[in-house]
Amino acid sequence: MNEIRLLFGRPAIPDRWELISAIKDLQYRCGCIVQALDADKVVSNRHIIFATEKALSAFAQKRNIAKDAGMEIMRYASGERQIERALNMGVSDKTERIALVLASQGSQCNWPDKNELSRLLKPDGVGCSCRYEAVKEVFNISSAELDAVGEERIEDLVIERVALADTYR
Repeated sequence: MNEIRLLFGRPAIPDRWELISAIKDLQYRCGCIVQALDADKVVSNRHIIFATEKALSAFAQKRNIAKDAGMEIMRYASGERQIERALNMGVSDKTERIALVLASQGSQCNWPDKNELSRLLKPDGVGCSCRYEAVKEVFNISSAELDAVGEERIEDLVIERVALADTYR
């Protein structure tokens, strides 16, 4: 049984390469999948949970494109088939808040405790709070699309792109 946990906050490690290294270390020690995303580009919890479920399913069915499950989560979360384009969803030097995705595949995961997680993330109590301009840019959402469905349906447009990530070839 897969389990998915989401945390939002500010990176505890300002240097992105050190943060990525610490995430890989935690992933190795705990046996969980750990992936950091730029929280400004995460439209909702539903968005990330759906993307994570699709990525875990792709791995289970051996349809994955990325060799790493965390990268496959990022690929789906971005709605992209190509890993290089999916990197836009990840942590950069401009990232102010991160969405930390923790996932287990089966029962081999030893969930990290609050102390371990505090080395990566400083919770800010804001939860999922995207920047719509960043979301529109990453997901190539046009003004025409928004005029047709309304800005309140931007989450649905993002989920649609995640769902269609496998169909783009």
